[in-house]
Parts: sequence; C-alpha cells; structure tokens
Amino acid sequence: MIILGIESSCDETAAAVVKDGRQILSSVVASQVDTHAKYGGVVPELASRMHVEAITPVVDQALADAGITRDAIDGVAATRGPGLIGALLVGFSFARAFAWARKLPLAGVNHLEAHIYSLMLLEHPPVFPFIALVVSGGHTNIYHVTSPHDFKRLGQTRDDAAGEAFDKVAKMMGLGYPGGPVIERLAKTGNPAAASFPRSMLQKDSFDFSFSGLKSAVARYLHEHPDLDEAGKADVAASFQTAVIDVLTRKLIRAALSCKCSQIGVAGGVSANRTFVETLTREAKKRRIDVYAPPLSLCGDNAAMIAARGYTMIQNNELCGPDQDVYSRVKV
Repeated sequence: MIILGIESSCDETAAAVVKDGRQILSSVVASQVDTHAKYGGVVPELASRMHVEAITPVVDQALADAGITRDAIDGVAATRGPGLIGALLVGFSFARAFAWARKLPLAGVNHLEAHIYSLMLLEHPPVFPFIALVVSGGHTNIYHVTSPHDFKRLGQTRDDAAGEAFDKVAKMMGLGYPGGPVIERLAKTGNPAAASFPRSMLQKDSFDFSFSGLKSAVARYLHEHPDLDEAGKADVAASFQTAVIDVLTRKLIRAALSCKCSQIGVAGGVSANRTFVETLTREAKKRRIDVYAPPLSLCGDNAAMIAARGYTMIQNNELCGPDQDVYSRVKV
C-alpha cells in the first residue's frame, strides 16, 4: 500500500510517499526557518501563508521523486494536531480534498505519535514494548509504547518543553533561532561544570518535566555576568545543555526500568542533539538498555513519519470522517 503523507503543523511544509509503512520512496521538506529566524521564533500567520504557497509544489515534488503519479496513491495521511491551527488547516484541508477527489481513505495523524513512528522507519526498529521520548515543539513527553496503536503517556512537561528551553536560552544569549543546533555547537568548546544549573526532577516518582526553573537560572547567570566572552558563552551553553540532558537521561532510564523495558527510543527535534543521544546511549548501556534514534532527516518535522503512522491507522480502519477537524492541543 502506497501512502501519501502530509505535514504542516508548524513551520515545515512536508510531503512524503511511503510504501507499506516502512519504505520511504520520497520525502520533501520545505523549511521556513530563514523567514522566522529574524523574529526569534515562529510567527503563526506567516507560517500559514507560506504553507499555502508551498503545499502543492511540495506534494508534486514528492510524487515526482517517488516516480509515481497521483493515481498510484492508495491512501492519504495528514497531521491533525497538535500544532498551529492555521498551519494545520492548510495541510489537512489539502489532504482531505486529495483523498475525497480520488475516493481514498484518509487518516488524521497525531503529530506526537508520528514522531514515535520515525523510529519504525529504521532498518532495525525497536520491538514492542519500549519507552519513547518525544521532544517536539512545546512537548516533552515520555510514553510506554506497547503496540502499534497503544501509547501510554507516563509523563509530560509542566511548563517549558526542552526544545523551547533551548530556543529561549539561545535567544537570551543572542545566538539566533533555532536554538538547539547553535547551543550544541557552542557547547562543544565549553566546560559543562562551569555553572551550577538546577536539575528539576519534580516528585521523585514522577516522569513529568519542568525546565522553566533552569531557564530562569540561566537568565540570572547572564544578568550577573553581562560581559561574557565567547569562551564564557560556551561554558554557559555547555552547562545548560548538560542540565537538560541529565534530566532527560535519568527519567528515561528510570521509566525503562519501571516498565521493565530493555529499549528506549528518542524522537523529535531534540533527538537531533547527538550529545544527548550519545550520553543516553552510554548511561543506558550500563543497565543493558538499548537506545534508538532516527537519522537527522527524520528528527525534525517530516511527512514520512506521518505516512508511516497513517498506514497503520488505515490498516486498522481508523479513518477520518467528514466532521473531524484539526486540533491545537492533545486532549488530556
């Protein structure tokens, strides 16, 4: 079965063609990063307008790269949420019209579940059950994944997500947007023990996260040290990044031990941070736990993961009806 996947939840317009939920025939992503960088973050209205301009060319390019015509598509999958409502509406409306015109099944995909499915596109994916961390946009969630359709959320962020904390700290330091890559690059030359930043673990038995205190601690440090040179900034970046990684690593390993899982998967934008993945892999190995992470091309928002998740939904007859619409947040 050949699935056309469409993703437009934030600032990437993406389309992909995936066969049988596993084989990526094409994956095209039109990024808006350069447009939003001057504002220090995503401007929703601009994002929506750019999705309108990009959606048709991106889908056409995905079909061309896959070497197929529209008639070869067996089903359509599109992101329903969570995300920016205006942005979501562009991709989902296109997908609904595409499916309706060709009498094809349509799956409305949860963006966070799709990130977990980026792990299913690995040559050797994790085996159920496993623990998954999704760090995407405003979300930092831990899941116990027991089957292709069962995702039990064990914990989530109570305030700033990890990715948001990276962006906000980078903005405080004048490093630009997005913050994750620039902080990781700068941190490579810094001393991670230079500043003592908090590791907020909340309740001992909780798998929830809180990064607002860490962000505030960095802000105070920068206020107290206004004349940092490049080496000083590198120390702050390294100390901040290490604090985030420590919390993520400790909670993930504790979740795996608690659920008796021998595998951990990390997905979403922060999974592109190789320092985090290497640290988690090293610490998990001490407890005989294997770690899985997608390639860089599947860490950020992409449509291949949407198509992969949509394939299982269509197979399970979890289809979108005419009354279903997009949503900005995941219902608790």
